[in-house]
Amino acid sequence: MIQLRTVTKAFQSRKVLDELSLTIPKGSVFGLVGPNGSGKSTLLRLLCGVYRLDGGFITYDDQPVYDNVDMKGKIFFVADDPYFLINSTMAEMKKFYQLFYPNFDEGFYKELIKQFTVSENMKISSMSKGMKRQVILILALAIRPEYLFLDEAFDGLDPMMRLTLKRIISEEIEARNMTVIISSHNLRELEDICDYMGILNNGKILSSGSISEMKSSLMKLQVGIKSTVDTSVLDTLNVISKTRTGSVTTLVVRNTKEEADAVILPMNPILYEEIPLKLEEIFVYEMEANGYGTYNDRS
Repeated sequence: MIQLRTVTKAFQSRKVLDELSLTIPKGSVFGLVGPNGSGKSTLLRLLCGVYRLDGGFITYDDQPVYDNVDMKGKIFFVADDPYFLINSTMAEMKKFYQLFYPNFDEGFYKELIKQFTVSENMKISSMSKGMKRQVILILALAIRPEYLFLDEAFDGLDPMMRLTLKRIISEEIEARNMTVIISSHNLRELEDICDYMGILNNGKILSSGSISEMKSSLMKLQVGIKSTVDTSVLDTLNVISKTRTGSVTTLVVRNTKEEADAVILPMNPILYEEIPLKLEEIFVYEMEANGYGTYNDRS
């Protein structure tokens, strides 16, 4: 289990993370989402011990990560723009990583090359963005990390490679209880693979939990009311969003179905139905509820 408690990080006078607290269960896939500049990449670099904390703590099963060589050997971070040695091939990068990761699995590496169909002897500098992404993912998975952190993991991958990556990650979690954190703007992709999600904005976690919990925390309702009925009673609900088209009002509320029924059913609605919320909608509504657009830009 990864625990973050009151984590703070600033660059010069700019506070990027502000007393952030979060728990990530072992053997899970955790989706980290947030607008540009919300601190996602900074948080990932703190998690893998690249940056030093200004305050708070991060532990892996009660073990710190910064200046902990043994723990760092269990972690691999795939950055949004991964670094490769100049004029190197994947075969050469493999030898480089083998120096630092003794658990590098040569057999699995060969299997992954077949699945991703990338040449290990081609100069990486001559590859497309998608091919470079495949190279770093092959190397990352062959290391057999206990903790894999992916910044925009699916960026540049075609649909088949995206499916391949999801399948391999699921198999590795099943076989080795690997923990994965994926930072992405593509919430549709995260919905397919993640068990948990955290929404980061303005240096703080606005909301986090299992995907099922987050989906059940909000309800989207369509309510059709006769024109003679006073609809202001709807405002007694915990309304996150409210739009009206003709006689139909669409509500997003932070209430239970029982609480919504108690307010709406006495109005004898012509139409009353719950519409399933997608993960992307939850993100948008949570951000709007917290004044998205008023935050300061962050690194």
